[in-house]
Amino acid sequence: MNIDTFEEEDFDDAVEVWEVSVRATHHFLKEDDIMFFKPLIRNEYFKDVNRKCIRDKERKIVAFLGVSGKNIEMLFIHPDARGKGLGKTLLKYAVDVMGTDRVDVNEDNPQAGGFYEHMGFERTGRSELDSMGKPYPILHMTLKK
Repeated sequence: MNIDTFEEEDFDDAVEVWEVSVRATHHFLKEDDIMFFKPLIRNEYFKDVNRKCIRDKERKIVAFLGVSGKNIEMLFIHPDARGKGLGKTLLKYAVDVMGTDRVDVNEDNPQAGGFYEHMGFERTGRSELDSMGKPYPILHMTLKK
């Protein structure tokens, strides 16, 4: 699996992966929330992170990672590509190459929390609201030393 950087011309493909992934895993989100976050992801958040991805044979993004400093800000896998080690590959790259050791996870997404725990992260805190002030509790996790 090759890890590639994705640029602005890839934002539409990446936001499509984000949306189908969120719909498959973030069952607690309301439709209005998905529609609220979608343009922010596409037009703002992607620009604020170091972006890496894995592409399929047709060069379409199937998984991506966004990192800012030591924080993993986003890690999304297309539902059709789950279970193939793409998340582990991107997370290992983020830790080993990019030097990350922190991630925030929606408390109501136990699959994500379990994934990060399995990969060596531990819960170090909790916020009642997400970064936009919405009532979605966030778990703060740090890589065990």
